[in-house]
Amino acid sequence: MLAASSGGSSSILLIYVVVFGALYFFYLRPRNRKQKAQRLQARQVEVGQRAQTIGGILGTVVKVTDEAVTLRSDSGVELDFVPSAIARRIDPVVPESTDDEPKNETPESDQ
Repeated sequence: MLAASSGGSSSILLIYVVVFGALYFFYLRPRNRKQKAQRLQARQVEVGQRAQTIGGILGTVVKVTDEAVTLRSDSGVELDFVPSAIARRIDPVVPESTDDEPKNETPESDQ
């Protein structure tokens, strides 16, 4: 009777291992890769764009090299940062139109 319960518990353990392995390979691993790609894409900055560092400093990118990213703050101070210190790119806010009425494409004639 002891041998029968030992075989049953090992098969349950095997099922748990297979389920966790499938969860990891089909859900967790692709999700982590996608998040990493999004983080890297958000850190890619070009000259003229606004950016925020991991320390919270905001500035405009004035120079980009492999070793450093130079930001100019609003007060005019230029600071050099390693590229991994850029937390995110700040996209400019585009104001929405305040017109509530749609514009007519065809003019109305008064004849």
